Amino acid sequence: PLVVYFSPADSTPGCTVQAQGFQKEIQSIRKEYKADVVGISGQGAESKQKFASELGLDFSILADEGDAVRKSFGVPKAAFGFLPGRVTYVLDKDGVCTSVYDNLGDAASHIEAAKDALSEMQPVKKAGGLGGFK
Repeated sequence: PLVVYFSPADSTPGCTVQAQGFQKEIQSIRKEYKADVVGISGQGAESKQKFASELGLDFSILADEGDAVRKSFGVPKAAFGFLPGRVTYVLDKDGVCTSVYDNLGDAASHIEAAKDALSEMQPVKKAGGLGGFK
């Protein structure tokens, strides 16, 4: 599975909170859900490198100059069309989108929303036999 999140801009307060939140959880997301995370916004590669370095990010953040990827995902504009939206998508192992979470104002909430969506994808573990009874 893959978590793809779109944020308005690098190095802004909300985007920093969002990236730091995913960084804090990246190891558990990889281990528990066998998933990875990719962040995307419209700034160029140099901005991405600086942002990733400053925050010590251990996942990819991609430059989407011209917003081609944002448009292909259908990310809506926010704040009456003045800002790029903050939307998180969760894709299953086949690349099918299973969850869309759109919340510009609460950047930190995207991490839990993504983990909840990943949890719903997990196969149910079957209990062995009769719970240990024979």
